[in-house]
Amino acid sequence: MAEPLTKPASEQHADVIVVGAGPGGSATAYHLARSGLDVLLLEKTAFPREKVCGDGLTPRATKQLVSMGIDISEEAGWLRNKGLRIIGGGHRLQLDWPELAAYPNYGLVRKRDDFDEQLARQAQKAGARMYERCNVQEPILDRTGRITGVHAKLGEERTPTTFHAPLVVAADGNSTRLSLKMGLHRREDRPMGVAVRTYFTSPRHDDDYLESWLELWDKRGSENKLLPGYGWVFGMGDGTSNVGLGILNSSKAYKELDWREVLKAWCASMPEEWGFTPENMTMPIRGAALPMAFNRQPHYTRGLLLVGDAGGLVNPFNGEGIAYAMESGQIAAEVIVQAQSRQTPAQRELAMQRYPKVLKDTYGGYYTMGRVFVKLIGNPKIMKLATERGLTHPMLMRFTLKMLANLTDPSGGDAMDRVINGLTKLAPKA
Repeated sequence: MAEPLTKPASEQHADVIVVGAGPGGSATAYHLARSGLDVLLLEKTAFPREKVCGDGLTPRATKQLVSMGIDISEEAGWLRNKGLRIIGGGHRLQLDWPELAAYPNYGLVRKRDDFDEQLARQAQKAGARMYERCNVQEPILDRTGRITGVHAKLGEERTPTTFHAPLVVAADGNSTRLSLKMGLHRREDRPMGVAVRTYFTSPRHDDDYLESWLELWDKRGSENKLLPGYGWVFGMGDGTSNVGLGILNSSKAYKELDWREVLKAWCASMPEEWGFTPENMTMPIRGAALPMAFNRQPHYTRGLLLVGDAGGLVNPFNGEGIAYAMESGQIAAEVIVQAQSRQTPAQRELAMQRYPKVLKDTYGGYYTMGRVFVKLIGNPKIMKLATERGLTHPMLMRFTLKMLANLTDPSGGDAMDRVINGLTKLAPKA
């Protein structure tokens, strides 16, 4: 295993700089390095480090781990799950992940602090040069405004360092300081979410289904209102459960409620024997924003590519971000490798312009449908109707699972796949 570089250097050069060693950045760096490019992977913290996440991975994310050569066996510490258990409206429905040619029929669970480090080390094994404790401050621009590198503070001594490359990938998360420094701001017309979670010592830790609760209530005032979001319980297999909730900004309560208090109240309503009580909490409640449906664009401009949360690639249907971060990283790497083979700067730039087009072709129609979905469930009456009636129809819920998790076979598949794929193709790719 390659070790992280620790000696400060005043200047470094590479073919590509990737800022951020989360799932998107590590996937980008891995696929670039595997193709023979010289890659610098810059991570502001040091591993292991924690990130707010549900820790539950769908078959989409599992496929990406396989593509990176990660050992996902149980012996290597991965907990497999068979599907999704949905609870709401007095109903309980257990759905297996679909049998598809394009994706495995199982998901995975692993704590995020360990998960991210595994991906980053895999990128190193492939040849990426990683600097930990490398805090990127701002872009280096040429006279045309094109990014040619970054200024950073390196190590505990915060040694000023410059890194240079003709292409830079922003994989620095929702806050994406690098994108903001390049003038790329969040689109206010795209949905946002928030997720909060904690861990409890619990007998629920050993569960081979992810669990989703569709009833979260705003109990202020005389009338309880159903909130647009869901709670989750993921057994970690280590004696603890990850318990959290995700809420969309399509509700008026989005900015008004203290979501940590909502989580505490929700946990207090759970069966006592599950142990979701303050004395069993093993970590503090933490929260994070969920940037959805291409909420920052363009995804390529002046030598800068956006992947994962930096480009708002979180799925608006279910709040999943890891799979799309890794997928966009692989797409970015493929476009970069092709562009680097071109002979002139003009030809390379033309090839780079494909990246946002490929993203829109891949996700644009689906995310457009997701934005409609977000608006619909922002209406408490529609949310209540969907919760109470939908779970009584298993066939409808199997269709809904495929739609919400974006799990269909791209070509062929069953009737459900063809309907979902057809709708995705017809929807505008904005």
